[in-house]
Amino acid sequence: MKRRIVITAMNLITPLGIGLDVCWNRLINGESGIDRITLFNPENHKCQIAGECKEFHAEEFLDKKILSRYDRMFHFFISVALLTAETSGFKTKSIKDPFRFSIIGASAIGCPSSFEQNYEMLISKGPKKVSPFCIINLAGNPVAGQVARIFNARGPQYFLQEACAAGTKAIGLAMKLIQMEIIDIAMVIGADAGITPTIIASLDNIGAIATDKANTQPKKASRPFDRLRCGFVPSEGAGCVIIEAYEHALKRGATPLVEIAGFGATCDAYHPTAPEPEALSIVECMRKALQDARVSPEEIDYINAHGTSTVLNDLTETIAIKSFFKEHAYRIPISSNKSMIGHMWGAAGIVETIFSAKTILEGIIPPTINLENPDPACDLDYVANKARKKNVKIVLKNSFGFGGINASLVLKRI
Repeated sequence: MKRRIVITAMNLITPLGIGLDVCWNRLINGESGIDRITLFNPENHKCQIAGECKEFHAEEFLDKKILSRYDRMFHFFISVALLTAETSGFKTKSIKDPFRFSIIGASAIGCPSSFEQNYEMLISKGPKKVSPFCIINLAGNPVAGQVARIFNARGPQYFLQEACAAGTKAIGLAMKLIQMEIIDIAMVIGADAGITPTIIASLDNIGAIATDKANTQPKKASRPFDRLRCGFVPSEGAGCVIIEAYEHALKRGATPLVEIAGFGATCDAYHPTAPEPEALSIVECMRKALQDARVSPEEIDYINAHGTSTVLNDLTETIAIKSFFKEHAYRIPISSNKSMIGHMWGAAGIVETIFSAKTILEGIIPPTINLENPDPACDLDYVANKARKKNVKIVLKNSFGFGGINASLVLKRI
């Protein structure tokens, strides 16, 4: 019999604010965290908006040594782990065997600001001025080691860099490690900080992010499933969940919040950025997640969509949902958190899993804001513009990423 896997702690840092309570309240009230970029001067870029974490002050969490040596992504990653532990009362002494406790990290793009800043230093002042910590930042995974040292987590460590599905796949990996009895508990963390001149310019030129038409109304720029959507809005931040075997949680006195019942993953094997048009791999991904959870399609009460606000992604996800769920697709509420927080890259899957868990716990489905011009091809129930009260027992969470990486989770009420 498979071990039951539960979330026992969770928290986040997003463009909506610091901490789950603040972010959740703003989310269900339909507030947007999107605004003009302030982290650099964007005047020469087509897209000049993003979801910045303006309420995040790393010095409130970290000492000067970490602040000076490490990238903004590291700051998010470590801070959200500390925040999660503090708000949940998590203590390392509650872990009897540290070799069965893992840190599993996720990031789509790692630490681009470190590369940009150090390359500029190399060109302007020479090799001796390049930081010795540049290579540590660029590797990305050492941040998971830093958190492991803080919490004495000596189990196998993983750091996934699997595009925008990285956070969801990290949760799935932790779930399977626990079910295989390799570990009993994991702290799963996703973080990204990619609002930099080079990253935004590249996204501009590939045609993935919101166009210059969106600059005048930043809070209306992310509009998943809307006919006028023109690309995703990049954002930053972090999310953290502590997941563990149900019996392990009870033994250490932790309170299970929701169950992670199923996980599915596939690859399109199609294109570096575009989804496969017939959505066959996404359909199979969702099927695997439901099969793993041993639930039927008719039992899904809500879908937390990937919903990026790009023309192809929203259409393809809609095609997949209709193909898999058949007529039931029209009866399932669906919404995209990205309409308010933008696309948090590798952190997105973890942050949106946390919001999915809150949907179960609170009985409120967050809205998809800015859905004002219905796309005839996207004709499902996307919970447009206003949150909805609903008794939600089972949620399907979807994440898809560049490279055709697909991941789905099934969450259940305990």
